[in-house]
Amino acid sequence: MTEYFDALEVRDQAQREADLFAALPAALTAARERAPAIASQLQDVQVDRITSRQALAGIPVLRKSELLQRQQAQRRQAIEQRAQAGTAAGKVVERVFGGFSTIGWGDAARVFASPGPLYEPESKRADYWRFGRALYAAGFRANTLLYNCFSYHFTPAGSMFETAGLAIGCTVFPGGVGQTEMQVSTIHDLQPEGYAGTPSFLKLILEKADEMQIALPSLKRALFSGEAFPPSLQNWFAQRGIHGYQAYGTADLGLIAYESEARDGLIIGEDIVLEIVRPGTNEPVPDGEVGEIVVTTLNPDYPLLRFGTGDLSAIMPGHSACGRTNKRIRGWMGRADQTTKVRGMFVHPEQVARIVARFEEVNKARLVVSGETGRDEMTLFVEVDGAPAAGLQEKLGNVVREETKLRAVIVFVGVGELANDGKVIEDSRSYE
Repeated sequence: MTEYFDALEVRDQAQREADLFAALPAALTAARERAPAIASQLQDVQVDRITSRQALAGIPVLRKSELLQRQQAQRRQAIEQRAQAGTAAGKVVERVFGGFSTIGWGDAARVFASPGPLYEPESKRADYWRFGRALYAAGFRANTLLYNCFSYHFTPAGSMFETAGLAIGCTVFPGGVGQTEMQVSTIHDLQPEGYAGTPSFLKLILEKADEMQIALPSLKRALFSGEAFPPSLQNWFAQRGIHGYQAYGTADLGLIAYESEARDGLIIGEDIVLEIVRPGTNEPVPDGEVGEIVVTTLNPDYPLLRFGTGDLSAIMPGHSACGRTNKRIRGWMGRADQTTKVRGMFVHPEQVARIVARFEEVNKARLVVSGETGRDEMTLFVEVDGAPAAGLQEKLGNVVREETKLRAVIVFVGVGELANDGKVIEDSRSYE
């Protein structure tokens, strides 16, 4: 095929779903045998029955904070054991990766660190991070030069796009970040057709080229990630003859979704199961409703199960006009972790979810924190069908106090009146 990276992108959606859930039980079985943390996550779970989204939703979401806590706990334990034994203790998959990886030194080609620090392995498999199809959708082809300006140190971004470029037959120049004058000179000398990096850095390079009075006409396409890419910036590059597209991924999961020439949302990558769940819960929301992106990856080296990214998005209806048949998301729409402090007490989205769960007549709720500094006020807006039952307002107020140790005004609204933006807690206080 020339139009698509591979045939997987144009499968019938029902076939894709069947293929993913046919492969998932075997992938989870292998992960449970080699990754101790996954074995703990799947304790008392009959893996051979995880053959549908409904069955998958019965497994609690693993959020990034839990992954970090497990890694930190394993590192502390290894330090204590080393102090007692005088030598390094513990297997790498547990001591370094918290038991979520199935590979250690030797099998892993590289190891990276994200803030925390949180350590992620990269194996020797081609296109390990699966960004090849995103590059291809952005117009990159074999026998061209990819100018890669993602960082090559600590975080995996540089490697993500280098391995992707190699997978589709590109030659890659590791430009990295900084040194804009040198970047301008090198692009002028090498004449690359495409750029990978953040949009803001390419804009800096092009503005420096203008300042140096050096034309860079070879650049025709770009794949951006790590930052927002609004229409205004898209138009700015287009006026210079550069067609830029977006890709969305994380250091834990690799590629999650990517943009095509249709520019109608981000197409979900193959080989992952993506869910949208209500923030602070394990519960998937209906298509179209904003919630937290949760991903299960079939990566045999780093098999993450129902991993909560902390990012908000929503499933879009239909398929992309480019012909790719997988579902699409609306792109990054904010962060799911809306924890805020009220009168010295932290209030979490999970607490709002527990309040809603205790009342069958409540569809959803939104806690709004308002007031001036030192005079915090909480209002819980609650969606109910029809007129609220007598005494429901008082009961809700009591449960809010029980869950948060704080008082809130209860306001009832009709179904659909709360904004579909994924917010469970809204902080509207003035800090002026």
